Formats: sequence, C-alpha cells, structure tokens
Amino acid sequence: MLTPSFKTIADLKTGERAIIRSFSDQLLSLKLLEMGCLPGTEISLQFIAPFGDPIGVQIDSSYCLSMRKAEAATVVVLSL
Repeated sequence: MLTPSFKTIADLKTGERAIIRSFSDQLLSLKLLEMGCLPGTEISLQFIAPFGDPIGVQIDSSYCLSMRKAEAATVVVLSL
C-alpha cells in the first residue's frame, strides 16, 4: 500500500501535480488564500524560472499563478 508523501510546492518538479493541504506561515496564508490557493485545490507546477525563482503554478486548471520559491515553501501539498 502506498503512503501519502507530504511536501511543499517548492519541492515539486515541473509538470508534477498535487493538492493543497495546509500552510506553514499564518501571515502569508491569507495572501495565498486570496490568490486562490485554497486547501483541497489541485495544482500543478508549470515552470521554474532559469535561476529557480519565481515559479509558475497552475491553480485548479483556471489560471497560472507566479510566486516566489520562499512563498511556495509555506504551502504544504499532497502529491498525486
């Protein structure tokens, strides 16, 4: 039986999909919630800039959100 693997958006590889589970930074979480990063939302990593920052995340197949790697590291996800 497979065990779920928890990681952050910053740990994802290009094209990898995941579901948002929680946030590790309460102050930043409000900003991310307002941008559509809701728990239970499916996301996929679309691109990583040449120097690794920022990254582009497809949110629920509706739009692509660009965020800094430090912000992405505060969003805990469950890999699909």
